[in-house]
Amino acid sequence: MARQISATPESWPLVQPFAISRGVKTVAEVVVAEVTEDSAAGRGECVPYAHYGETIEGVLNAIRGYDPSGGRAGLASNLPPGAARNALDCAFWDLEAKRDRKRVWELTGTALPEPTVTAETISLGTTKEMAAAAARLSRNPLIKVKLDAENVVERMRVVRRNAPEARLIIDPNESWDLDLLYDIVQVLAELG
Repeated sequence: MARQISATPESWPLVQPFAISRGVKTVAEVVVAEVTEDSAAGRGECVPYAHYGETIEGVLNAIRGYDPSGGRAGLASNLPPGAARNALDCAFWDLEAKRDRKRVWELTGTALPEPTVTAETISLGTTKEMAAAAARLSRNPLIKVKLDAENVVERMRVVRRNAPEARLIIDPNESWDLDLLYDIVQVLAELG
């Protein structure tokens, strides 16, 4: 049987709103791509971002319009980088791994992956909300902190106070300018 591609939108309500400098999300809108071949199915998903000119409908159309005979190898020359290509790439890897009864790392010829530390994210919020989130995540070794250009030092101080051992990643999502960065960089460095 020839390969077939399908794509489906899904909505997942978030337990709590997730805020960054560009806005607030209450629902995760994802697109699931599926590539089937004989009795095997590979799946991948993506989140289209309006910030990058993507829409759910546009990503669905791009996935559904891709010629599955091109496989994973044809993605780079037929789809631009972005959500649709990501979902299909994952789906093709998943299909190949299931079909060959191997893990993706085996298919790539790389060594068994080592466990890795990933960051949990503190959503942009009031100082009190961010302090509470940092306290909940205080045992995590790596925390990403979403910020905008307001109350940066105050927010980072309460995060550091409530998660004193964690490595911190600051993510202002393009909301800072150089003047602000120059004003706060020394304090941020001192906070670690």
